[in-house]
Amino acid sequence: MKLESPAFANGGVLPEKYGCNGEGISPPLEISGAPNGTKAFALVLDDPDSPSHKFVHWVAWNIPKNSTSIPEGASPGTSGKNSFGRGGYGAPCPPPGPAHSYRFTVYALDATLDLSSGATKEQLDAAMHGRILAQAELRGKYGGG
Repeated sequence: MKLESPAFANGGVLPEKYGCNGEGISPPLEISGAPNGTKAFALVLDDPDSPSHKFVHWVAWNIPKNSTSIPEGASPGTSGKNSFGRGGYGAPCPPPGPAHSYRFTVYALDATLDLSSGATKEQLDAAMHGRILAQAELRGKYGGG
């Protein structure tokens, strides 16, 4: 399975438009190669370079299995709660210093999840346990200077 974006290359710079200094909207994403048996997707965006290594910018699940793209600015599926305390996409906004690496991870699941809107990444992780058929990652750097 593969996760890509027409807006930036894997490991490349996330355009300012998608961060807190720009429009703060989510970038377009493309999903390909999902395995047979996929019933839904889940998506997480986190910042492994944050001091806690646990800052979560986006949590979504029950994204339809036939999704091959997530349009710019879209909130697919059911939204969970990010580390800003709200649902949907939370734009990258690292403190001054080196750029942070932001990790988009998509999961192909063998079932839709019975999880209430507003669930956290930890609750999503628990609900996905034993249900992940495949996963793919896309990284982009943002900030610095």
